[in-house]
Amino acid sequence: MLIDWALRGAVLLAGAAVVMYTLSAAIRAFIMPRNESVLLSNWVFRGVRLVFYMVAALGRTYARRDWVLALYAPVALVLLPIAWLALIALGYTGMFWAVGEGSWAFCYKLSSNSLLTLGSLEANSLVGSFLSYSEATWGLLLMTLLISYLPTIYQAFSRRELVVAQLELRAGAPSSATNLIVWLNRGGSLLDDDHEWRAWEEWFVQIDETHTSLPVLSFFRSPQPGRSWIASAGILLDAAALIISAVDQPRSNQVEISFKAGCLAVNRVYRFFEQRARSKPSELLGPTDALEEPSRREFLEAYKCLQAHNVQLHPDPDAAWRRYHTLRGRYTEAVTFLAKLLTAPDVKTV
Repeated sequence: MLIDWALRGAVLLAGAAVVMYTLSAAIRAFIMPRNESVLLSNWVFRGVRLVFYMVAALGRTYARRDWVLALYAPVALVLLPIAWLALIALGYTGMFWAVGEGSWAFCYKLSSNSLLTLGSLEANSLVGSFLSYSEATWGLLLMTLLISYLPTIYQAFSRRELVVAQLELRAGAPSSATNLIVWLNRGGSLLDDDHEWRAWEEWFVQIDETHTSLPVLSFFRSPQPGRSWIASAGILLDAAALIISAVDQPRSNQVEISFKAGCLAVNRVYRFFEQRARSKPSELLGPTDALEEPSRREFLEAYKCLQAHNVQLHPDPDAAWRRYHTLRGRYTEAVTFLAKLLTAPDVKTV
């Protein structure tokens, strides 16, 4: 008898612990405005991502793989509350059994019935009824939580993609930092672009905030296969680095501020995935050269292209290359890692 009570007590505590952990994971994943790495969410996203990468690897073209991977983030987001509900049902099954509601099979049916608020089964005791009502409350709360946060997620996605689309209009298709600088210098001056760089600074700050507090946003792909938020970030940072290192004419003071904001944003998102979530780029899709470090030859080609478009440059291209290479070292590791993790399209940086 004593052993039976001890076993039931242990199962009751274990069930309560599972429920509390699941609720804590849901709160930290969606409500807590900090870049929390939630183990349960990481497991769900990694498992779903592995399946989608295996399917995407069958695609022969990047457009086909991009179409498959575009489904990953929405599907993972829908499966996450299902995982929450499954764990809560498991935890309450143990608690129902511990308070003497019946066999494990009946307790599972009672738990699932309470969680989905079906009302076809009732508990046999007052304690069981209390557990049943509390489980129904948590089930409704978790579903409401996801539904209420979907507009927030898609609003952040829409704001992000607006800048990505606008950048393509300014930097060409395919986009590059050189094309962007030529467009910025269209009137023969780089002093008229404060509002552009200020908007890009705000965009980087939003990326920093939203893509660490809601990391699944990073995997929401652009509507067009050739676009990517991390590719756009790399182009903006390369353009700023080129202007700071190679251009010898007056420029907007906002360039340096936007460059710092961009470096902070991409490095914080990178550190979140690499150190806290412990995510790694998949090898299933093969190697990618997306946003790889440009060579000195490519830099000199960009240098000559800017000269041909009447952009005033420093007379010593070697010194400009060394400074550009130093500036790029502040963000290249982060951008390259994220480009591979997110399977971004190949983009010519400079």
